[in-house]
Amino acid sequence: MTPAEVEAVESALGERVLSWRDLAGGYSHETCVVEFAGGAVVVRLGGGAPAVEAEVMRRAGEHVPVPGVREVHESARADVRSFMVVDHVAGVALSEALDSGALGDDDLRALGGAVAEVSSCIGAVTIGSRPGFFDDAQLRVPPERPWSEQLPEFAAACMESTPDTRLEPSTRRAWVELCAKHAPSLAEVDEQARLVHSDFNPKNLLVARTDAGWRVTSVLDWEFAYAGCRYADAGNMLRHAADYPAAYVDGFRAGYGEGVPAGVSWEYLGAVIDMFALSDLVTRPGAHPVADLAAGRIRSLLDGGLDR
Repeated sequence: MTPAEVEAVESALGERVLSWRDLAGGYSHETCVVEFAGGAVVVRLGGGAPAVEAEVMRRAGEHVPVPGVREVHESARADVRSFMVVDHVAGVALSEALDSGALGDDDLRALGGAVAEVSSCIGAVTIGSRPGFFDDAQLRVPPERPWSEQLPEFAAACMESTPDTRLEPSTRRAWVELCAKHAPSLAEVDEQARLVHSDFNPKNLLVARTDAGWRVTSVLDWEFAYAGCRYADAGNMLRHAADYPAAYVDGFRAGYGEGVPAGVSWEYLGAVIDMFALSDLVTRPGAHPVADLAAGRIRSLLDGGLDR
Protein backbone atom coordinates (compact mmCIF):
# COMPACT_ATOMS: atom_id res chain seq x y z
CA MET A 1 0.00 0.00 0.00
CA THR A 2 1.22 3.45 -0.86
CA PRO A 3 0.93 6.37 1.62
CA ALA A 4 -1.94 7.78 -0.46
CA GLU A 5 -3.74 4.43 -0.26
CA VAL A 6 -3.23 4.25 3.49
CA GLU A 7 -4.91 7.65 3.76
CA ALA A 8 -7.78 6.45 1.57
CA VAL A 9 -8.27 3.36 3.76
CA GLU A 10 -8.23 5.52 6.89
CA SER A 11 -10.86 7.78 5.37
CA ALA A 12 -13.03 4.82 4.40
CA LEU A 13 -12.78 3.20 7.84
CA GLY A 14 -12.91 6.42 9.81
CA GLU A 15 -9.96 5.23 11.90
CA ARG A 16 -6.20 5.58 11.87
CA VAL A 17 -4.25 2.68 10.41
CA LEU A 18 -1.70 1.44 12.96
CA SER A 19 0.15 -1.06 10.78
CA TRP A 20 -0.25 -3.35 7.83
CA ARG A 21 1.42 -6.38 6.28
CA ASP A 22 1.14 -8.03 2.91
CA LEU A 23 -0.61 -11.34 2.46
CA ALA A 24 -0.01 -13.76 -0.35
CA GLY A 25 -2.47 -12.46 -2.92
CA GLY A 26 -3.55 -13.04 -6.48
CA TYR A 27 -1.69 -11.94 -9.58
CA SER A 28 -4.10 -9.08 -10.28
CA HIS A 29 -4.31 -7.45 -6.85
CA GLU A 30 -2.48 -6.77 -3.59
CA THR A 31 -3.88 -8.07 -0.29
CA CYS A 32 -2.96 -6.63 3.11
CA VAL A 33 -3.93 -7.24 6.72
CA VAL A 34 -4.49 -3.81 8.24
CA GLU A 35 -4.45 -3.21 11.99
CA PHE A 36 -6.33 -0.34 13.60
CA ALA A 37 -7.64 0.34 17.08
CA GLY A 38 -10.85 -1.61 16.48
CA GLY A 39 -9.07 -4.76 15.31
CA ALA A 40 -7.88 -6.13 11.99
CA VAL A 41 -9.34 -6.09 8.49
CA VAL A 42 -8.20 -7.28 5.08
CA VAL A 43 -7.80 -4.74 2.28
CA ARG A 44 -7.67 -5.90 -1.32
CA LEU A 45 -6.31 -3.33 -3.73
CA GLY A 46 -6.55 -3.40 -7.50
CA GLY A 47 -7.94 -6.27 -9.52
CA GLY A 48 -11.31 -6.08 -11.19
CA ALA A 49 -14.47 -4.25 -10.16
CA PRO A 50 -14.74 -4.39 -6.34
CA ALA A 51 -18.42 -3.39 -6.31
CA VAL A 52 -19.27 -6.40 -8.47
CA GLU A 53 -17.19 -8.70 -6.28
CA ALA A 54 -18.83 -7.29 -3.14
CA GLU A 55 -22.31 -8.07 -4.47
CA VAL A 56 -21.22 -11.59 -5.44
CA MET A 57 -19.90 -12.09 -1.91
CA ARG A 58 -23.13 -10.80 -0.41
CA ARG A 59 -25.18 -13.34 -2.34
CA ALA A 60 -22.68 -16.14 -1.83
CA GLY A 61 -22.65 -15.42 1.88
CA GLU A 62 -26.26 -16.56 2.12
CA HIS A 63 -25.07 -20.09 1.32
CA VAL A 64 -21.37 -20.48 2.18
CA PRO A 65 -18.95 -18.76 4.59
CA VAL A 66 -17.34 -15.63 3.11
CA PRO A 67 -15.72 -12.60 4.75
CA GLY A 68 -18.10 -9.76 5.53
CA VAL A 69 -17.65 -6.73 3.27
CA ARG A 70 -17.13 -3.48 5.20
CA GLU A 71 -16.28 -0.92 2.53
CA VAL A 72 -15.96 -0.69 -1.25
CA HIS A 73 -13.94 2.21 -2.64
CA GLU A 74 -13.98 2.87 -6.38
CA SER A 75 -11.08 5.23 -7.03
CA ALA A 76 -10.75 7.74 -9.84
CA ARG A 77 -7.27 8.80 -8.71
CA ALA A 78 -4.13 7.66 -10.50
CA ASP A 79 -2.25 7.26 -7.21
CA VAL A 80 -4.93 5.24 -5.38
CA ARG A 81 -6.17 1.89 -6.55
CA SER A 82 -9.78 0.86 -6.04
CA PHE A 83 -10.09 -1.36 -2.99
CA MET A 84 -12.41 -3.44 -0.87
CA VAL A 85 -12.24 -3.82 2.92
CA VAL A 86 -13.43 -7.15 4.32
CA ASP A 87 -13.43 -8.85 7.70
CA HIS A 88 -10.30 -10.68 8.77
CA VAL A 89 -11.30 -14.35 9.16
CA ALA A 90 -9.33 -16.79 11.30
CA GLY A 91 -8.31 -20.06 9.79
CA VAL A 92 -5.58 -21.97 8.05
CA ALA A 93 -5.28 -21.87 4.28
CA LEU A 94 -6.23 -25.23 2.81
CA SER A 95 -2.97 -25.15 0.85
CA GLU A 96 -1.03 -25.02 4.13
CA ALA A 97 -3.06 -27.85 5.64
CA LEU A 98 -2.46 -30.08 2.62
CA ASP A 99 1.25 -29.24 2.43
CA SER A 100 1.94 -29.64 6.13
CA GLY A 101 2.28 -33.42 6.07
CA ALA A 102 0.76 -33.46 9.55
CA LEU A 103 -2.67 -34.86 8.62
CA GLY A 104 -3.49 -38.55 8.44
CA ASP A 105 -5.67 -40.11 5.77
CA ASP A 106 -8.85 -39.90 7.86
CA ASP A 107 -8.37 -36.17 8.40
CA LEU A 108 -7.55 -35.64 4.74
CA ARG A 109 -10.66 -37.50 3.59
CA ALA A 110 -12.82 -35.51 6.01
CA LEU A 111 -11.23 -32.28 4.81
CA GLY A 112 -11.91 -33.23 1.19
CA GLY A 113 -15.53 -33.94 2.04
CA ALA A 114 -15.96 -30.57 3.77
CA VAL A 115 -14.51 -28.73 0.76
CA ALA A 116 -16.71 -30.73 -1.62
CA GLU A 117 -19.81 -29.78 0.37
CA VAL A 118 -18.98 -26.08 0.02
CA SER A 119 -18.31 -26.51 -3.70
CA SER A 120 -21.70 -28.20 -4.12
CA CYS A 121 -23.41 -25.41 -2.19
CA ILE A 122 -21.88 -22.74 -4.42
CA GLY A 123 -22.88 -24.64 -7.55
CA ALA A 124 -26.45 -25.01 -6.32
CA VAL A 125 -27.01 -21.23 -6.28
CA THR A 126 -28.91 -19.97 -9.31
CA ILE A 127 -27.72 -16.46 -10.14
CA GLY A 128 -29.55 -14.61 -12.87
CA SER A 129 -31.39 -16.02 -15.84
CA ARG A 130 -28.51 -16.79 -18.20
CA PRO A 131 -24.84 -17.79 -18.02
CA GLY A 132 -21.98 -15.39 -18.56
CA PHE A 133 -19.81 -12.76 -16.91
CA PHE A 134 -21.31 -10.07 -14.70
CA ASP A 135 -21.63 -6.67 -16.33
CA ASP A 136 -22.33 -4.56 -13.26
CA ALA A 137 -23.00 -4.59 -9.53
CA GLN A 138 -26.55 -5.84 -10.19
CA LEU A 139 -24.86 -8.97 -11.60
CA ARG A 140 -26.54 -8.59 -14.96
CA VAL A 141 -25.15 -10.77 -17.73
CA PRO A 142 -25.14 -9.63 -21.37
CA PRO A 143 -26.18 -12.18 -24.01
CA GLU A 144 -23.37 -14.53 -24.95
CA ARG A 145 -22.99 -17.57 -27.19
CA PRO A 146 -23.13 -20.98 -25.48
CA TRP A 147 -19.95 -22.36 -23.92
CA SER A 148 -20.05 -25.34 -26.27
CA GLU A 149 -19.75 -22.97 -29.24
CA GLN A 150 -17.19 -20.65 -27.65
CA LEU A 151 -14.60 -23.16 -26.49
CA PRO A 152 -12.95 -24.16 -29.81
CA GLU A 153 -12.38 -20.62 -31.05
CA PHE A 154 -11.44 -19.36 -27.58
CA ALA A 155 -8.79 -22.06 -27.28
CA ALA A 156 -7.51 -21.29 -30.78
CA ALA A 157 -7.21 -17.57 -30.02
CA CYS A 158 -5.41 -18.26 -26.75
CA MET A 159 -2.96 -20.65 -28.39
CA GLU A 160 -2.00 -17.94 -30.86
CA SER A 161 -0.99 -15.77 -27.90
CA THR A 162 0.83 -18.50 -25.96
CA PRO A 163 4.63 -18.19 -25.84
CA ASP A 164 6.58 -20.90 -27.66
CA THR A 165 8.70 -21.23 -24.55
CA ARG A 166 5.68 -22.45 -22.61
CA LEU A 167 3.96 -24.66 -25.21
CA GLU A 168 5.51 -25.60 -28.54
CA PRO A 169 3.39 -25.10 -31.70
CA SER A 170 2.55 -28.80 -32.14
CA THR A 171 1.23 -28.99 -28.57
CA ARG A 172 -0.86 -25.86 -29.07
CA ARG A 173 -2.43 -27.32 -32.22
CA ALA A 174 -3.17 -30.57 -30.44
CA TRP A 175 -4.80 -28.66 -27.57
CA VAL A 176 -7.12 -26.79 -29.92
CA GLU A 177 -8.14 -30.12 -31.47
CA LEU A 178 -8.80 -31.65 -28.04
CA CYS A 179 -10.93 -28.66 -27.01
CA ALA A 180 -12.94 -28.90 -30.26
CA LYS A 181 -13.45 -32.63 -29.70
CA HIS A 182 -14.93 -32.23 -26.22
CA ALA A 183 -16.70 -28.88 -26.59
CA PRO A 184 -20.03 -30.43 -27.74
CA SER A 185 -20.39 -32.11 -24.32
CA LEU A 186 -20.91 -28.67 -22.77
CA ALA A 187 -24.33 -28.53 -24.42
CA GLU A 188 -25.45 -30.42 -21.30
CA VAL A 189 -24.68 -27.35 -19.17
CA ASP A 190 -24.91 -24.46 -21.64
CA GLU A 191 -28.09 -23.14 -20.03
CA GLN A 192 -26.95 -23.39 -16.42
CA ALA A 193 -26.64 -20.05 -14.65
CA ARG A 194 -25.18 -21.20 -11.34
CA LEU A 195 -22.75 -19.31 -9.18
CA VAL A 196 -19.15 -20.11 -10.09
CA HIS A 197 -16.31 -18.91 -7.88
CA SER A 198 -13.87 -19.61 -10.74
CA ASP A 199 -10.72 -19.71 -8.60
CA PHE A 200 -11.78 -22.48 -6.23
CA ASN A 201 -8.44 -23.87 -5.13
CA PRO A 202 -6.58 -24.47 -1.85
CA LYS A 203 -5.05 -20.99 -1.58
CA ASN A 204 -8.53 -19.39 -1.54
CA LEU A 205 -10.08 -21.55 1.19
CA LEU A 206 -9.61 -21.20 4.94
CA VAL A 207 -10.28 -24.32 7.00
CA ALA A 208 -10.41 -25.25 10.67
CA ARG A 209 -10.85 -28.41 12.70
CA THR A 210 -13.68 -28.11 15.23
CA ASP A 211 -15.29 -30.50 17.70
CA ALA A 212 -17.71 -31.42 14.92
CA GLY A 213 -14.88 -32.10 12.44
CA TRP A 214 -13.28 -30.17 9.60
CA ARG A 215 -15.09 -27.23 8.09
CA VAL A 216 -14.40 -24.44 5.64
CA THR A 217 -14.36 -21.16 7.57
CA SER A 218 -14.20 -18.86 4.54
CA VAL A 219 -14.09 -18.81 0.75
CA LEU A 220 -11.87 -15.94 -0.35
CA ASP A 221 -11.25 -13.96 -3.54
CA TRP A 222 -14.43 -13.85 -5.64
CA GLU A 223 -12.96 -11.51 -8.24
CA PHE A 224 -13.45 -13.90 -11.17
CA ALA A 225 -16.93 -15.17 -10.26
CA TYR A 226 -19.54 -15.61 -12.98
CA ALA A 227 -22.76 -17.47 -13.76
CA GLY A 228 -22.26 -20.81 -15.43
CA CYS A 229 -21.75 -24.55 -15.05
CA ARG A 230 -22.31 -25.90 -11.56
CA TYR A 231 -19.38 -28.31 -11.95
CA ALA A 232 -16.81 -25.64 -12.88
CA ASP A 233 -15.47 -25.14 -9.35
CA ALA A 234 -15.10 -28.87 -8.81
CA GLY A 235 -13.14 -29.02 -12.05
CA ASN A 236 -10.97 -26.16 -10.82
CA MET A 237 -10.26 -27.93 -7.55
CA LEU A 238 -9.29 -31.17 -9.29
CA ARG A 239 -7.19 -29.45 -11.98
CA HIS A 240 -4.04 -30.32 -10.06
CA ALA A 241 -5.38 -33.30 -8.13
CA ALA A 242 -2.16 -35.21 -8.77
CA ASP A 243 -0.35 -32.67 -6.57
CA TYR A 244 -2.64 -33.17 -3.56
CA PRO A 245 -2.67 -36.03 -1.03
CA ALA A 246 -4.64 -38.94 -2.50
CA ALA A 247 -6.88 -39.24 0.58
CA TYR A 248 -7.95 -35.60 0.24
CA VAL A 249 -8.86 -36.10 -3.42
CA ASP A 250 -10.77 -39.29 -2.56
CA GLY A 251 -12.69 -37.40 0.11
CA PHE A 252 -13.53 -34.59 -2.28
CA ARG A 253 -14.77 -36.94 -4.99
CA ALA A 254 -16.85 -38.97 -2.54
CA GLY A 255 -18.26 -35.86 -0.88
CA TYR A 256 -19.22 -34.11 -4.08
CA GLY A 257 -21.30 -36.94 -5.49
CA GLU A 258 -23.29 -34.97 -8.06
CA GLY A 259 -25.10 -36.77 -10.86
CA VAL A 260 -25.45 -35.40 -14.37
CA PRO A 261 -27.65 -36.38 -17.32
CA ALA A 262 -26.68 -38.31 -20.44
CA GLY A 263 -24.37 -40.71 -18.64
CA VAL A 264 -21.39 -38.35 -18.28
CA SER A 265 -19.72 -37.56 -14.97
CA TRP A 266 -19.59 -34.23 -13.16
CA GLU A 267 -15.82 -34.58 -13.09
CA TYR A 268 -15.67 -34.87 -16.87
CA LEU A 269 -17.85 -31.79 -17.45
CA GLY A 270 -15.87 -29.87 -14.85
CA ALA A 271 -12.64 -30.76 -16.65
CA VAL A 272 -14.04 -29.68 -20.02
CA ILE A 273 -15.27 -26.31 -18.76
CA ASP A 274 -11.86 -25.89 -17.10
CA MET A 275 -10.33 -25.94 -20.60
CA PHE A 276 -11.33 -22.28 -20.87
CA ALA A 277 -9.21 -21.37 -17.83
CA LEU A 278 -6.26 -23.50 -18.90
CA SER A 279 -6.29 -21.95 -22.37
CA ASP A 280 -6.27 -18.46 -20.91
CA LEU A 281 -3.68 -19.08 -18.19
CA VAL A 282 -0.93 -20.26 -20.52
CA THR A 283 -1.01 -16.97 -22.45
CA ARG A 284 0.66 -15.13 -19.55
CA PRO A 285 3.99 -13.67 -20.67
CA GLY A 286 7.33 -14.17 -18.97
CA ALA A 287 7.98 -16.22 -15.87
CA HIS A 288 4.61 -17.15 -14.39
CA PRO A 289 4.31 -20.21 -12.11
CA VAL A 290 0.53 -20.53 -12.45
CA ALA A 291 0.80 -20.40 -16.25
CA ASP A 292 3.52 -23.05 -16.16
CA LEU A 293 1.33 -25.28 -14.01
CA ALA A 294 -1.49 -24.84 -16.51
CA ALA A 295 0.87 -25.85 -19.32
CA GLY A 296 1.70 -29.01 -17.40
CA ARG A 297 -1.99 -29.79 -17.02
CA ILE A 298 -2.53 -29.29 -20.76
CA ARG A 299 0.28 -31.73 -21.54
CA SER A 300 -1.18 -34.22 -19.08
CA LEU A 301 -4.63 -34.05 -20.69
CA LEU A 302 -3.11 -34.46 -24.15
CA ASP A 303 -1.23 -37.54 -22.95
CA GLY A 304 -4.09 -39.15 -21.06
CA GLY A 305 -7.24 -37.71 -22.63
CA LEU A 306 -10.50 -37.06 -20.78
CA ASP A 307 -12.68 -39.80 -19.33
CA ARG A 308 -16.41 -39.36 -19.43
